[in-house]
Amino acid sequence: MFINGKQHNLPEDWQDEPLVSYLRDGLGLTGTKFGCGKGLCGACTVHLDGVAVRSCLVAASSARNARITTIEGLADEAGLHPVQTAWIEASVPQCGYCQPGQMMTAAALLAANANPTEDEIKQAMAGNLCRCGTYPRILQGVARAAELSGADS
Repeated sequence: MFINGKQHNLPEDWQDEPLVSYLRDGLGLTGTKFGCGKGLCGACTVHLDGVAVRSCLVAASSARNARITTIEGLADEAGLHPVQTAWIEASVPQCGYCQPGQMMTAAALLAANANPTEDEIKQAMAGNLCRCGTYPRILQGVARAAELSGADS
């Protein structure tokens, strides 16, 4: 598996474990959070070959040949990803637990749709739960990230 730009060989004892467990406990990538374990909350969202997926529902072995990006790999050599910058500017997080999953979902949305409408943002983000209720700031953050990505220029 190729995780955040680095090749990793999946050990035999992690084959049947959820991807979220391998990322967190096997590799120490604790930015991906374990929430519900049923794919309902979005806290464990990562990119699997560029698509936002709930890593609690993916067996580590089924991601063996995939390119995986976690919140730790969202930024690149040039700096923070526009979603990360927008999250800081809009002061999106409160407790922060769900925010890695929120940001990964937002980044996947913007990769597929560089200039989403407010309704498209709401629809894309609807599967990510925030116990603190920062939904208005999340909406602002996604819209700002689209601007930072150059969608409006």
